[in-house]
Amino acid sequence: MTARAEFENLLGRAAWGFDENDVDLIASCFSEGARMALRIGREGDLVGPFEGREAIRKLHADSLASQTDQRRHNLTNVIVEKESAEEATLVSNLSLLSVENGSIRVLSSGWYRDQLVNEGGTWRIADRYVYLDLPY
Repeated sequence: MTARAEFENLLGRAAWGFDENDVDLIASCFSEGARMALRIGREGDLVGPFEGREAIRKLHADSLASQTDQRRHNLTNVIVEKESAEEATLVSNLSLLSVENGSIRVLSSGWYRDQLVNEGGTWRIADRYVYLDLPY
C-alpha cells in the first residue's frame, strides 16, 4: 500500500475544507466527473447522486451556508480495500462534531466509501457514498 499516506491526506483535505468553509478546497479533492450520494439511517432515502465537481461544490456550499456552528469531521479506521496505480477503494469511519455556544456535541456518525482515481499523479475522489447514522 504505497499510496496510503496520499489517500489519507486527500480524505483529510476534504474534511478540513468542510470544517474551514473552503468549498474550493473541497471541490479540488473531487475529479471533474465525480459522483456523490448519501443516505441517513438504514431506512433513509438516498440523497443524490450529485454529478460532477461543480454539483458537489454547490452541495457543500449550500450546506455550509445554512450552518451556525463550527463542524469538525473526524475520520478514522481508514481501510484500503483495493489499490492499483490508477484507482483505489477506501472505507473510513466518520464522527461529526459541532462546536457552538461554548459546547461540543456529537451530531452524527457514519462512514464513507470512496473510489479514488489517480489523475496525472494527483489522487482525487471519483465516487463518494456517505452513510450517516443520524441527520446532521
